[in-house]
Formats: sequence, C-alpha cells, structure tokens
Amino acid sequence: MTAGLRLYKINLVLMIMLALCLLSGCAYAIDNEKQQKKPAHHSEDGFQNPYVEKGKRGFFKYIKMRYFSKEKFADYESNAHKIPRVETDLALIQKPPDALQVTWIGHATMLIQYMGINILTDPMFSDRASPLSFLGPERFNPPSVKLVDLPHIDYIVISHSHYDHLDKKTVQQIGSNAKWLVPLGMQQWFIRTGVKQESVVEFDWWDVKKFNDAAITATPAQHWSARSLWDRNKTLWASWMLQIGDKTIWYSGDTGYNPHQFNEIGRKFKTIDLALISIGAYEPRWFMKEMHINPAEAVQIHQDIKSQHSIAVQWGTFQLTSEPIDDPPLKLKEALAREKIPSEEFELLKIGETKVIK
Repeated sequence: MTAGLRLYKINLVLMIMLALCLLSGCAYAIDNEKQQKKPAHHSEDGFQNPYVEKGKRGFFKYIKMRYFSKEKFADYESNAHKIPRVETDLALIQKPPDALQVTWIGHATMLIQYMGINILTDPMFSDRASPLSFLGPERFNPPSVKLVDLPHIDYIVISHSHYDHLDKKTVQQIGSNAKWLVPLGMQQWFIRTGVKQESVVEFDWWDVKKFNDAAITATPAQHWSARSLWDRNKTLWASWMLQIGDKTIWYSGDTGYNPHQFNEIGRKFKTIDLALISIGAYEPRWFMKEMHINPAEAVQIHQDIKSQHSIAVQWGTFQLTSEPIDDPPLKLKEALAREKIPSEEFELLKIGETKVIK
C-alpha cells in the first residue's frame, strides 16, 4: 500500500468518525430540544398540574383528613331527600327536538343531544364510587335513567380515572357500542376492561378530533388521577369542548381553579353556548381547594370562559367531601347574587330533568 493511499484511508476513517460524532451530537441536541419542548403538564413518569406547587394529596392523606382530623362531615344519608328530582321523560330523550337538549342523570353524568348525536359525560350508574361493591362512597340518589332506557350513545367523554367518574361496571355494560374519548394514558385500561381498541381514542390537552358533525377538543383542567396506590398521575385529566354543528358545549369534569387555563379556554373559543360546571365536593377548603372548585369558583369559570349559559353538575349524589348535601346550590345562588348574574344564566337542574337550550 502506498503512503498516499494509506493517508487517504486514514483521512477517510477520521472523516467518518467526525461525521458520526457530529450526528450523535445533533441527535443529542434534538433529544434535548424535545425534552425542553415537552408540555408543562407532562412529567417524567406521567402528568402534573402546571399551576400547582408539587405536593402529595394522596389516599392516606385523604383518609387522615376524613377519619382522623377534626373535620366534621355532614350527614348525607339523612338529607338525601332534599335533592330535587323528577322522572325523566323517556319519550323526549328517545326522540329529542331539533334544539340542543341536555338531561341530568346524576352526579357528573349528563346526556347531551343535538343534531342526532348523543353524548354522555362521565357515565356512572353504580351504587358505589369504589373498586369494592360493599365499601366506599355510597350513592344517595340513584341515576334518573337506566342504561337500557338511554338512546344509542355515539360518544362518551371521560374527564379522569377516579371512581366517581370512571365506573368499570358501567363501561363493561356499554362496551364498544360507543366511541370512548379519554385523556392520555387511559386506552389500555379500557382494553383490559373489554372495550375494543378502535372504540377508544386518547387525547392530550388541545388535541382536536373530528367525528362526522362533531369536533371534540380536550381542554385543560387542574386535577389528578389514580385508581390504586400505585398509579397516581400516570394518566391525564381533562375538561372537554364539544362542537356540534353551530353549538359549542364545554364540560368541566373535576377541576381546581386557576386563572390561566380557563381564561385561555375563553380566548380560544369565541362562543360557548353551554357549560356544564362542577359545583360540589369542595370542603374543607384547606384540603380540597387545589383540586376541586367551590360554587364561587364555578361562577368565576363561567365568567372566564364567557359561557352564555351554564348548568351545575356533580353534586347531591356521592359524599366525597364534608359540606352538606344541599350546600352547593345555596352557595351557587349566593355567588351569582354577588356577581349580579341572573340565576337563569347559571342554572340548577333537578336530577332527571331535561333542559332545551335555545
């Protein structure tokens, strides 16, 4: 081998090594850039709240607050009769009018009907919000409609994995007959529960997916997720924007309040015709404030998102917190009066009541 050829090969090897180093460095830089651009609500091993200081509000702290603190929990069972309810008009929900129509089935479960599309929010039809049939939060007001009496459900939005919003028995009864729209990380749970993979669609915040005449967006919320002691915040939580034809409906799911996320929702959507906003499960505030809005904060969200019409959900069914069962509507009326908002702009429905939104 001539000296010239040997030098050529050495130079070639050096050039290849340099190229590999440069490519490796570029790949490292790209990987770092991806990590830096990771959304603020994504963590290393799951998800987090961008506007909440990191801390643990886990199962054992709840048990300590519930059973070993000085907090006095109201007697739901003796006062469950105070929650107004009516018999749902089954003929009306089977053959709804052309206008937007909603029916409060109970807790956070609402039936939304418009343009031939039927949507459920967080369907929960069981007697307990618990993995156990004999222990856990008991239902004090039954669903206003049986699952078998519902019209065909096209889409179901799930806000998060807690047992009062995601009920395994209910999911198994509905199965793959509807399209399940869920936050990131939840699809595998549905598949293990028996729902076909193609019937479950995952969303990150601000993902938009179109289904025939509906465009559905997962919007931010401030909450957390867990179904056991080992999966805290492994799946995402969300609120939902449903755009059907000319109508826009927003569902809060469970959430605490911050001014950033809800004002952002209000800026991104020019009109929200109807908002379904949680008003229950908020006391004691020292424990619940970061993750559950109270009625005054529900009114603030109504204003932040510029809702034309709001309806209160998630109260009067399960005792998850310490306030009396009939406290949420009383506090809502007070908050509306303080803000000089007419009560018909942010309504309270009876369990089972159907409301046409014009």
